[in-house]
Amino acid sequence: MTVRRRVLVAAAAALSMGLSTGLAGCSLPGGSSKPPVTPLPSTARTPPAGSEALAKFYGQTLAWKGCGLGQCAALSVPLDYAKPDGEAITLQVVRMRATKKSQRLGSLVVNPGGPGASGVDYARAADVIVGKPVRQRFDVVGFDPRGVQRSSPVDCLSDQEMDGFLAQDPTPDDPSEVTKYLGSMKVLAAGCLQRTGPLLAHISTEETAKDMDILRSALGDAKLNYLGKSYGTQLGAVYSGLFPQLVGRFVLDGVLPTDLTWEESAVGQAEGFERAAHSWARDCVDRGSCPLGDSESAVMSGLGDLLKRLDTTPVPMRDGRESELTEGWATLGVAQAMYDTRLWKPLTDALRQVVTEGTGTKLMLLSDEYARRNPTGKYTSNLLEAFYAISCLDNPGSTDAKFYEDLVAKASVKAPVFGPALAWGAATCISWPVKGDGPRKISAEGSGPIVVIGTTRDPATPYEWAVRERDQLANARLLTFDGDGHTAYTSSNKCIDNAVNDYYSKGKVPADNTTC
Repeated sequence: MTVRRRVLVAAAAALSMGLSTGLAGCSLPGGSSKPPVTPLPSTARTPPAGSEALAKFYGQTLAWKGCGLGQCAALSVPLDYAKPDGEAITLQVVRMRATKKSQRLGSLVVNPGGPGASGVDYARAADVIVGKPVRQRFDVVGFDPRGVQRSSPVDCLSDQEMDGFLAQDPTPDDPSEVTKYLGSMKVLAAGCLQRTGPLLAHISTEETAKDMDILRSALGDAKLNYLGKSYGTQLGAVYSGLFPQLVGRFVLDGVLPTDLTWEESAVGQAEGFERAAHSWARDCVDRGSCPLGDSESAVMSGLGDLLKRLDTTPVPMRDGRESELTEGWATLGVAQAMYDTRLWKPLTDALRQVVTEGTGTKLMLLSDEYARRNPTGKYTSNLLEAFYAISCLDNPGSTDAKFYEDLVAKASVKAPVFGPALAWGAATCISWPVKGDGPRKISAEGSGPIVVIGTTRDPATPYEWAVRERDQLANARLLTFDGDGHTAYTSSNKCIDNAVNDYYSKGKVPADNTTC
């Protein structure tokens, strides 16, 4: 789950397109603003000081061509930034032109999260992911980061092997199960190294942030305007730390702080999913005939008991693709529904089928949605593999199995239902063959104002993390959405939408601690 194994990958599915329920009005304390900013001038395509060896990359011009929906181009970046004269790789980029070209302010680069989600696919939904005032005045630009989908994709497992990996018991209960579980992590790591090769050591968030500055230059923008959701907030924060003077209008929605430890990530997200599940449980009871109980506490207990029962006694499937619904698949399906309140009723219906009919077909549909798996059982993107590979390079965590056993105990106290799976999920990187720099605080001294958005009952990126990011960044403003679901902008709340739209299109910076 998001703690570097499973759940955050679904940010790519839910991200801003998930419909959150919440308050229609908002409280705006005071209000700080800046006058509208004139259109950004084209940059002289030169690298930042100290990066002169990258001049050939910074000097490139994108050759845009129609590609069905939008315009596409290829961006060349170095495989290894320490060797700019060495091998180069190609990133795929898409541009959705501003609808009012006469009022165009520049480009807005977007990233939906993951890590591993396609920025190309995300940008093509420009009419949904940004407000109309933003759509009118900015070219919405997305790129598939290095290692993702169309940009030198990471490969680790065959589809059949991935099926087994996701179906396995996510909460090993005894030493033999722990050994088997950790053995699967070795297989994943070895597969990534064998199938991906040297690229596996060069798909870190820092390298992608450097790619993003080359993209800024190629787009002709003096500063980078950016919208990052979920993991995309981490990418944006890393960029702001590397290039603070080049930060334009930045929005980070659903924050994943850059300095989270493994324990903080596992326990924090376990609490976030538990909190979201309690909201779903109340909804289940309020709708009537909830299959797991007639009170919030009974439903939560029933959900935990059901997952444990599937651990020992999986239920059969009807569609023939899978022989049975395991605890592993069921956990993914339940997690998927926590991202988006529109999936709460389908989750309730799916659980009713498991309880009353003893089949898991409907819940498996949610699991497939999470895993990017089509009705034929084929994975439609490499999101999961890229997620593991990028996350483990950024922060491989501990190589001691005892660390994860202790982490399970801590997480289970705070989150009885989700804690064990999330804590064991952190062990995905235990055998990772390449190492990165690990977590670090970022202040981005000298940057322009960065808008940070937190949702109070966000399952994957707890609200407290947004507060933490605001406190760490030197020039940040916090927008709070009192609601459910993962991320807030363009998710049904006009207060949030208006604040962000005004920031991008008018340069009006929202007041810190604005609550919607």
